Amino acid sequence: MFVDRVVSGMRPTGSLHLGHYHGVLKNWINLQDQYDCLFFAADWHALTTHYETPGDIQDNVLQMMIDWLACGINPSKAVLFVQSRVPEHAELHLLLSMITPLGWLERMPTYKDQQENIRDKDLSTYGFLGYPLLQAADVLIYRANLVPVGDDQVPHIEFTREIARRFNHLYGREQGFEERAREAIRKMGNKKGKLYEQLRNRYQEQGDTDALEAARALLTEQQNLSIGDRERLFGYLEGGGKMILSEPHSLLTSESRMPGLDGRKMSKSYGNTIALREDASSVTDKIRRMPTDPARVHRNDPGSPEICPVFFLHQVYTQETVHNWVRKGCTEASIGCLDCKQPLIDAVLKEQEPIRDRAQAYLDDPLLVRGIISDGCDKARSLAIETIRDVREVMGLNYGAT
Repeated sequence: MFVDRVVSGMRPTGSLHLGHYHGVLKNWINLQDQYDCLFFAADWHALTTHYETPGDIQDNVLQMMIDWLACGINPSKAVLFVQSRVPEHAELHLLLSMITPLGWLERMPTYKDQQENIRDKDLSTYGFLGYPLLQAADVLIYRANLVPVGDDQVPHIEFTREIARRFNHLYGREQGFEERAREAIRKMGNKKGKLYEQLRNRYQEQGDTDALEAARALLTEQQNLSIGDRERLFGYLEGGGKMILSEPHSLLTSESRMPGLDGRKMSKSYGNTIALREDASSVTDKIRRMPTDPARVHRNDPGSPEICPVFFLHQVYTQETVHNWVRKGCTEASIGCLDCKQPLIDAVLKEQEPIRDRAQAYLDDPLLVRGIISDGCDKARSLAIETIRDVREVMGLNYGAT
């Protein structure tokens, strides 16, 4: 299958909480075992809504990276880096802005929604209007095939695909394209070059989609081709020009159902969170003070678990046998609310314990984290430089560079 690279980022706007773990990080942990993954701290994106407090961003990035590592994101499997330390993101964003119609940005649903919902900040800035294009550059700079998103983010991926399509249409017909494509075929070697030609002919002459997929897989495996040559042959395969920027696809993730302490979705804006590495005594106190069914004024009053925020969390953290015990005990008033909360406290603390333990090594030696970030930035930038070199070339901005 021709999808092999995943890119995803997270804005460093404060401490991560259990909602981040269940909604994003657990998915990343699975993806790093299946794909070539790049995960980045989107510090420039944080400035779109937190531009007045930039001093917090650097520490937030460090703490967020520690959270990622403590949860199980493995730097030997995934590249972890900081957006602003790969300046090619900004250059591609600038170059793409030259061809992006203003109306495409103004019609983004999240642009309108956030302007209506975030009224305590001035969002009438170019940075806020243009952040979907920066998001597109974040993905396109790595020629990523997949981006893990929820349903509400699918329009951003469709926007990114439109941008890539528009760019390739404008600049994909490079001078001497066929000669360069044939030279790239020769680099594959005699046997694999002939196989590529056969598969290409089968697809173009007979419409054989199996041959198309086989040729794509063959190109993906080639170690002796530059990214530019590989993308050139992808375009040649389908009868078009050079595919400079790849069109990514949405990798739909299930919606996080992580409830907060008040029953609403866990969110810092609601003040209903439990931090990933929060002290055990604080977690215990928060859960013990959680609101319950208001009908249970006294210990002997029967309640209804289906409207109780505590029971919502039970459905994330405890087994069906515990759920049945809670239902029976609550509706019959045979257990009190504190009795109900104790197995939940135990389950949350059990989940957090290894996270806190793994984080401690990085807290004791911050240079470990900085080294991982530095190494990840170098790896990410080496990929980004190849893309921006191709982009400059087709836009006539290479000025004799080889």
